[in-house]
Amino acid sequence: MKASDLLVRCLEAEGIDHIFGVPGEENADFMMSLERSDSIRFVLTRHEQGAAFMAEVYGRLTGNPAGCLGTLGPGATNLITGVANANMDRAPMLVLTGQGESDRLHKESHQVMDVVAMFRPVTKWAHSVLNPQSLPEMVRKAVRLSRTEKPGACHLELPEDIARLETTTAPIEPRRFRRPVPDDKILDRAWARIRAAKRPIIVAGNGCVRRRASKQLREFVAKTGIGVVSTFMAKGCVDMDDETCLYTIGLGARDYPSEAIAQADLVVTLGYDMVEYHPRLWNPDGDKAIVHCDFIPAEIDEHYAIEVEVVGDLAHTLWMLNQRAEADPVPRDYDHRHTRLAREALTKDIEAHRDDDTTGTIRPQKALWDVRQVLGPRDLLLSDVGAHKMWIARHYQCHEPNTCLIPNGFCSMGFALPGAIGAHFVDSSRKILAICGDAGFLMNVQEMETAARYRTNITVMIWEDQAYGLIAWKQDNQFGRHTDLTFGNPDFVRLAEAFGWKGFRCTRSAELQTTLRTALDHPGPSLLVIPIDYRENQLLTQRLGHVELPL
Repeated sequence: MKASDLLVRCLEAEGIDHIFGVPGEENADFMMSLERSDSIRFVLTRHEQGAAFMAEVYGRLTGNPAGCLGTLGPGATNLITGVANANMDRAPMLVLTGQGESDRLHKESHQVMDVVAMFRPVTKWAHSVLNPQSLPEMVRKAVRLSRTEKPGACHLELPEDIARLETTTAPIEPRRFRRPVPDDKILDRAWARIRAAKRPIIVAGNGCVRRRASKQLREFVAKTGIGVVSTFMAKGCVDMDDETCLYTIGLGARDYPSEAIAQADLVVTLGYDMVEYHPRLWNPDGDKAIVHCDFIPAEIDEHYAIEVEVVGDLAHTLWMLNQRAEADPVPRDYDHRHTRLAREALTKDIEAHRDDDTTGTIRPQKALWDVRQVLGPRDLLLSDVGAHKMWIARHYQCHEPNTCLIPNGFCSMGFALPGAIGAHFVDSSRKILAICGDAGFLMNVQEMETAARYRTNITVMIWEDQAYGLIAWKQDNQFGRHTDLTFGNPDFVRLAEAFGWKGFRCTRSAELQTTLRTALDHPGPSLLVIPIDYRENQLLTQRLGHVELPL
């Protein structure tokens, strides 16, 4: 069989069932081979960046890599932002690109560039297939590495002449391995340190949204009562209704969760990625006692001096801690006031505008209150990047892990619309809502056609302010003013209709919840536009500088 046929068989053996992308001349053989596959679905997108975001969300929700595909040159460069986003957000992904014939790669040639070198900084592994006999090993390695903690993107390049060559080899049978676990001695040290604390707190990171880890974490806090503050990407690791849930940390300003950390005498970090929220923001003096538990050793940083480091499978680590908590319970004099007061104060903020009845513009707090009332515990919210992301991080909380997806490593705009499409291919039975700024939405607006063509049941809510709102917010904070960041928009409702979507506009906050329910219940893609009141940005900044916990 041809090498392109072998590549498809190897992908099938690995359980790859979706590939998103835009094909080109240089991967035509692969596309012909893929067309004959019974188990892999190819989703034709309108831009390679959209394909990468779809594959990222598919991987984040399933734990299984999806493929994203582009051709050589501009097809590959169009992929790279979405690939970098997935890799830094720890999403398993397989990146597949075509390339010119191998006998012209060493010289100046049409559309030829060193794609592998370009992808190496934003992937866990990247390589070109130079011999078709190597394909089974290379696919096995790429998929295995993409799944291995911490997950990420791996890239394979297949030159067009190599794709046509005959090969006699066969796929390698995938064999899963159990992740290593920490030994008892280090767990004994960690537990002894946790028991010795008086006011501990847990900072839960991205690693805690793995299903097994979240389950064990919930058992741990039920046994110990220790409060949990999550990063943007760890929302839902503890149920928002649990008294130990302190909601989310990550705003670059003083807030109630960061005050709770300031009052703690021990910080236990679980699955924590520095790329999300740097420790200098919650440990500015570098003097906090830290117990670090994660799949891999911690990054070295002067603000992150670890007292006890536990490296190994996080779910198993938490299971071992639960065994110790059962046999040797925490002291009765644990002081949880710092965590309970932080939860109480932030809960009041979240509820403050639940009954707003404004016309003309809608406050972010009200919009997110209504979103939470409309979406069920398993329904999915995806956030794009912009000022709305900061409001979602602070005001939208979750019952279950992986029910709010926020890009917070690479933080690329344009994520949410294609990401919602990717989520539809994972589970179309639950409600899927993407919230975008008007700037981020238009960055991948072409994928509206993809959503309509595949009859996806998704809803996009646009917060319209006709400006780069987050940049304005940050410039105002730093300089007391901002540069010209305004722009014009199309009539979004008419744009929705032009793409075959159902369009809605809501300008009165008291009507938002009803309008949102209607949009979500519409069969097929729908778009809801609201004029957002970003005057609240500076009001929040002013308040955050003065928050206190009345201990």
